[in-house]
Amino acid sequence: MSLLSGSGLACSFAADEIFAEVNVEIARAARIALVGPNGAGKTTLLRVLNGQEAPEAGVVRVAGGTRIGYLPQRSELAGVHSLETEARRGFRDLERQAARLAGLEAAMEDPVRRKAALAQYGPLQEGFERAGGYTRESRMRMVLRGVGFAEADFTRPLTQLSGGEKTRANLVRLLLQAPDLLLLDEPTNHLDIDAITWLEKWLASFAGAVLLVSHDRWFMDQFAQQIWELEQGRLSVYLGNYSHYARQRGERRQRRRLEYEAQQERIAKDEAFIRKHMGSRLTAQAKGRQKRLATLEKRGLRLERPTGERRRMGLDMGETQRSGDEVLVTRDLVLGYPDDGLPLLRVPDITLCRGEVAALVGPNGVGKSAFLKTITGQLAPLAGSVRTGAAVQPGYFAQAHENLREDRSILDEILERRPLKVSEARDLLGQYLFGGDDVFRPVHTLSGGERGRLALALLALAGANLLLLDEPSNHLDIDSQDVLQQVLERFGGTVLLVSHDRWLIDALATQLWIASAGEIRLFDGTWAEYARAQEAVVKQPANARAAPSRRRKERPRGKKEQRRALELEAHIHDLEQQQGRVATAIEEASRAGQGEKVAELGALWAEADAALEAALTEWSVLAD
Repeated sequence: MSLLSGSGLACSFAADEIFAEVNVEIARAARIALVGPNGAGKTTLLRVLNGQEAPEAGVVRVAGGTRIGYLPQRSELAGVHSLETEARRGFRDLERQAARLAGLEAAMEDPVRRKAALAQYGPLQEGFERAGGYTRESRMRMVLRGVGFAEADFTRPLTQLSGGEKTRANLVRLLLQAPDLLLLDEPTNHLDIDAITWLEKWLASFAGAVLLVSHDRWFMDQFAQQIWELEQGRLSVYLGNYSHYARQRGERRQRRRLEYEAQQERIAKDEAFIRKHMGSRLTAQAKGRQKRLATLEKRGLRLERPTGERRRMGLDMGETQRSGDEVLVTRDLVLGYPDDGLPLLRVPDITLCRGEVAALVGPNGVGKSAFLKTITGQLAPLAGSVRTGAAVQPGYFAQAHENLREDRSILDEILERRPLKVSEARDLLGQYLFGGDDVFRPVHTLSGGERGRLALALLALAGANLLLLDEPSNHLDIDSQDVLQQVLERFGGTVLLVSHDRWLIDALATQLWIASAGEIRLFDGTWAEYARAQEAVVKQPANARAAPSRRRKERPRGKKEQRRALELEAHIHDLEQQQGRVATAIEEASRAGQGEKVAELGALWAEADAALEAALTEWSVLAD
């Protein structure tokens, strides 16, 4: 039985159709990702399914008693209450039950009402405990930390939260409500990698159904069991995760193209036969073919020309000047903001060589953007140095696009950076999906995705051979992300990428610079290799190695050796128990999104592992 269904749904804006004849069904425990280009109507469809917007045609049906939670792209939270007060609103039902239990407890103090109160108290308490009533405070704190809030944030009033923080607060409340169906519009937009990973795990254990809009390809690969694609007003359904969808979409489009071409060829042959033989001795056959074509039209069996690939952003970084082999070098570098003078990030001595791609990853606020600003000279280091090598021409893509001038038009921004003819500048902007009068729009009117495309156009004009990219895929739809990835794969220079886009990181980077707890660690490998290594630390069981008593049937024969072997076996047992406790703690910290604690516990696990290896080696020597 489905929780929600919609049939024949249609919406339009002014004279433009957004979508039509959309039929959907959301089953219990469904995991669905809704994708499509910016402006395709994904948010509108979510609002229609949530009952916030009435469709022009069609109907939405919701199963009786179904509770729906909706997360908009932009938070609508208001008030002066604190973040944790807002989070507790997710427990309204449990709070009412707690108040009812407190009232019954008071009634049980009265001998007259005791028996009746006791009869009600037992079942209510059992349901309250089953619903997690006694763990609601710890769950609230876990979810707040999971999406990236620090303990100090819990008491902050909503008026002090940014738009992104309000969206995260809204998400916390919805997750704690645990409705039957979650409708989430870009839930990962304001989350860092740790928080997105935490959300993936939370959703994996969520008992309800989820429909979410996303441009995060890695996230959809981990989460989705269905992909809904809304494109050119029509909805297509694909089974599987994002990778399955990408493959099936290509195959489906190829099949439609071949079917259309084959039908067109048959129609052309029939029409030629009719023209040639109508009125001849083969007139009867010509009339038969004419009737067949008429039937094809009458029954609506004539295939429409495939729409083909939708228009995609064009991006070309052009030819770059060859730099020296050493592109970026740091020595004893400590960076931070001069106002407080406190170290924000300590950087190990790094040499980034020509042609390499490194990804700088870590939680929000750890200092990633500050690192890029230190490289570009916008921020002076607190200690040490960072320098670029010979013939290095940096190009900087700022996350907030602060290098764009708000009062200028799109066209003026291009002409200011390079002396082009207006027609050439307009052709260039057309590649970035700015056409017609759009080129005269002032920068301050642009959406996040439009600002990102303009910033990429300006970056392409810079002729840089070292790209410093701060969240370049933010606000880009999936097609534009694919174009960006392909261009960077072909780029002949060097790239330092700051991103939460794990798909892009895994495709490009062969080394990771992991910022955490005020320092950077280096990992030589791809994101997938790093994720597998992290998962192995969490999942490796305490008894991964066989105990000596199971590996050898006999102990050493000498009394001294026997005593030592017994001591080692006890020590090995203790170390295995210790590893088990640490592994459990790592798993709990990982679920809570506590990256720093995971790193600390990982070091403890490695220390116990080294001691265990040494004990096992000594035991084996004695046994031999």
